[in-house]
Amino acid sequence: MKKWQKNSWHSFPIKQQPQYLENDLQSINEIKQRISQFPGIVSQSSIEKLRIDLAKVQNGKAFLLQGGDCAESFSGFNTKNLTNYFRLFLQMNAVLMEGFKRPVVKIGRIAGQYAKPRSADIEEKDGVQLPSYRGDIINSIEFTDEARKANPNKILETYFYSAATYNFIQSLARGGFASFENISRWNEEFLSIANGNEDFEEIIKKINSHIQFFENCGYSLQDNHKLQQADFFTSHEALLLHYEEALVREHNGKNYCLSADELWIGDRTRKITDAHVEFLRGIQNPVGIKVGPTTDIQELIEIIKTLNPANEDGKIILITRMGKDKVDDLLPPIIAKVKESNVGVIWQVDPMHGNIIKAQNGYKTRKVEDISSEIFSFFKIHQKLGTYAGGVHLEMTGNDVTECLGGFQNIIDADLSKRYHTHCDPRLNSSQSLQIMLQLIKDVC
Repeated sequence: MKKWQKNSWHSFPIKQQPQYLENDLQSINEIKQRISQFPGIVSQSSIEKLRIDLAKVQNGKAFLLQGGDCAESFSGFNTKNLTNYFRLFLQMNAVLMEGFKRPVVKIGRIAGQYAKPRSADIEEKDGVQLPSYRGDIINSIEFTDEARKANPNKILETYFYSAATYNFIQSLARGGFASFENISRWNEEFLSIANGNEDFEEIIKKINSHIQFFENCGYSLQDNHKLQQADFFTSHEALLLHYEEALVREHNGKNYCLSADELWIGDRTRKITDAHVEFLRGIQNPVGIKVGPTTDIQELIEIIKTLNPANEDGKIILITRMGKDKVDDLLPPIIAKVKESNVGVIWQVDPMHGNIIKAQNGYKTRKVEDISSEIFSFFKIHQKLGTYAGGVHLEMTGNDVTECLGGFQNIIDADLSKRYHTHCDPRLNSSQSLQIMLQLIKDVC
């Protein structure tokens, strides 16, 4: 295998890329050169910290919660959206810690999730054909000729939006917003939405009772800085490699991609002979691999070994996305083969992408009950095979959108048009996300 360089991916076939104009290539190179001189979005030390925490997940001593927007948007960048998102993440974290009785590693799909793979290069509306929207790092969602042109300047914009998002989220994580007093209050507010569900009410009461016990022992939550803060990491799909390459930095002979703490490779770009695997094999970041119905098991083993030749703990996350109707048949042989191959991985379920349906009114959506069903099957399969179900990966928002069906609010087809704000796939809203976490604890613990 040839020596890796941050630009060695240029010599490999690549999928899911925008069609830049020929005269845009010089602009891309100039933007990459500028970004290569900028500070990283994350740091080498935060990547190493995540590797340590993920090793605990791999060894069954922690649990992984990952989630966020299907596709971040520049227009969605504001204080309210980011605050609501992080608040929800903290509530979900508290539920999982109570249920699993172990630490939760928190990774957001945030501060860089601006590129999206698409099933078709062309989108058609009313007989008009334009390039598909591929995320704000590439083009714009408005259905016009100008908006859908691949724009190199958006790469530079993505850097600044990502940096600002990361800094704001970290200010919340470190500045007292993550305090247990806040989480307790938010959980009480959620009970008003839960329609008197006794099982869920009991879980939330347990969480709040732990907080009260700590205070009764004479410990001030306000004075204990550890109880006012939270570790929070970032991730996104490593799709537009021009951007990722520009943020590679060398430290003590090792290469880190400082665009995010963790990067993942998608179902459409997961081919061992292609550019995305080539790029990811050279960096120290933890790497997620989407594992769907089309996965070739033997190739998956080869990819794992290519990305983690030393078989180090905390490096590889297998993100399974089968769909509720296929998971029982497709997942067990993959788990068995990985186990037999003695490659160390973290198993995480993405119950979102295999459960997309079209509502009667034409909206792309998902059902809360289908998402919970695949999560339950994932845990049941791992329990049967003696492997550790280590995490959940959700597309969700802290806002009260109406993009997925069901939940305590009983969202139906007719409700979808009220607040359908996603730039790509439908997301769980805050109530639905928390409900799924509570259902997971009820079903599994």
